[in-house]
Amino acid sequence: MVLVGSPNVGKSALFNALTGAYVTVSNYPGTTVELTRGAGRLGDEEVELVDTPGFYSFLPVSEEERVTRHLLLTEQPDLVLHVVEAVALDRMLALTLQLLEAGFTVILVLNMMDECERLGLSVDVAGLSARLGIPVVATVASRGLGLDELRREVALHGRRILEPAV
Repeated sequence: MVLVGSPNVGKSALFNALTGAYVTVSNYPGTTVELTRGAGRLGDEEVELVDTPGFYSFLPVSEEERVTRHLLLTEQPDLVLHVVEAVALDRMLALTLQLLEAGFTVILVLNMMDECERLGLSVDVAGLSARLGIPVVATVASRGLGLDELRREVALHGRRILEPAV
């Protein structure tokens, strides 16, 4: 599984919560060019989880984006968790659509939902999921909120990935 998304949307916080690892989080360009890999559980299976540098589009303009694009295209992950900042959803859905058009299995993670609440905004998570045709999960990764639901969705999709086609 690969975590992708723009810089500063909480990918590393989510990675830490799902793997129990600690990743240094930095807001400075060029500091997270390397990939961070960790292990997590998917039912009885251990799976690799990869935290990637900030990624806006499949048309990379920075080294960080090139690293992430290269990983996606060469490793062909079984599942992509697209982590977005919920309050900036309108700017971030373009990448979700690019990931889907490229044929990836995607779960959209609306992180920092507490910021939406603080600003008096709401997101119709079920409606967005229905329109996109993919699971959408609301989280506040830094506080562990929504992670159980995310784990359920990952396990559900993971079973589909791990089970042979009938």
